[in-house]
Amino acid sequence: MASLRGSGSRGGGGPHQLFAILLIIQAGVLVDCFTTPSSLRSNIGTIHGPKTIANTAGLTTSPSHLPSSVHLKQYGRLSKSMMKMTSTPALNNGEIPDSNDNSSSATTTTTTTGKRPSFPVVLWRFTRPHTLIGSALAIPAIHMLAAPTYSEVFTLKTLASIIFASIPALFMNLYITGLNQITDVDIDRINKPDLPIAAGHLSLPTAKAIVIFSGIFSLAMGLSHPFLSTNGLSVALWASFILGTMYSLPPIRFKRFHLLAAFCIIAVRGAVINAGFYAHAQAAAFGGGAGTTVIGCLLSDTRCALSSLFFSVFGFVIALMKDVPDVKGDKESNIKTMPVRYGQHRIFGSVRRLLTVSFLSIGIGFLKGAANAPSQVLTTCRTILGVSSVLAGYSVRKEAVSVDPEDSKQVYKYYMHLWKLFYASYLVLPFAR
Repeated sequence: MASLRGSGSRGGGGPHQLFAILLIIQAGVLVDCFTTPSSLRSNIGTIHGPKTIANTAGLTTSPSHLPSSVHLKQYGRLSKSMMKMTSTPALNNGEIPDSNDNSSSATTTTTTTGKRPSFPVVLWRFTRPHTLIGSALAIPAIHMLAAPTYSEVFTLKTLASIIFASIPALFMNLYITGLNQITDVDIDRINKPDLPIAAGHLSLPTAKAIVIFSGIFSLAMGLSHPFLSTNGLSVALWASFILGTMYSLPPIRFKRFHLLAAFCIIAVRGAVINAGFYAHAQAAAFGGGAGTTVIGCLLSDTRCALSSLFFSVFGFVIALMKDVPDVKGDKESNIKTMPVRYGQHRIFGSVRRLLTVSFLSIGIGFLKGAANAPSQVLTTCRTILGVSSVLAGYSVRKEAVSVDPEDSKQVYKYYMHLWKLFYASYLVLPFAR
């Protein structure tokens, strides 16, 4: 793995040792999903965790219901504890927050003030921004990877290709993440109570409308242009749509089965995104023509094949790490994720080691390639990638040392650290030569 070499079908020269690996990425069927489960008719907005004592005490947030100073003087029998209770603001539902309940602090603050997040803020949270940012970085980075030379990147033709691919891709990202939230409300109330639907900030009808519009708009735009609607773009959008739907939507709902769930994630993060948009870039921006296909790029272009392989591995790692802190809700909903089946400690350690080894292998490969590069430019590019990969591998291991796999907050923080490495990898992807 350390010294893989090969040349892409478009040239670009030199060893492509694990090449894109250093850079970490990333409607009839809808009707069934959009039937409201009976459980959703229950109080979605209930605060999770506070103790219901305000109603018992006859308190509300209205000032007119609080004991005035006159009353306190007149009725000196009011105890200090009751006075403390009356000075504590009650929630909208009449509950007084538990000061020891940190998990609901954000929700408590919002409810106490009586303010709901604005719709743009709710919509932004509904998109799952960390996944949206990953898709937004991937497409221009893959275009630069597919470019025969750097000079061909900075053209209006390339810019048009990037923009035309990015818009439907981002809407498809919203379709997939939104659909998953709609079908997972009960689980999210336990695992992720701050998500818009689970927190009661976004109604189901509105969420369904957003998801349906996003899916239709994405697929329609992908087919709308005579030249920019390429085979690669169509494969990327339609495969994402089909696999994303099958992953979340009953009765198929692949996420219930760990092997099928892993297949969906590997396919989308690997071949679908990387090979699909690579083929699109070749056809729309770099003269590949309408005959450029995803399969053709995977079989004949080493850069495309190796980048797809690496991002498949990284996507798999991110997906499993996401499930580690979600064991409680997944168990209650009978979702047989790998952490549920094999244990949080085992899965956390396995995926951490897998990603560390991948980074270090790529780093060694690129550094060896830099020593044998035929030009100073290639030496510089490969050195940047090699050093970045080694540092990323070290970071994966170092940040994991203090993480308790059974502590949801610690694992989630580590999970978001992996996404930062994912972003950084796309930023250096253009140096993979």
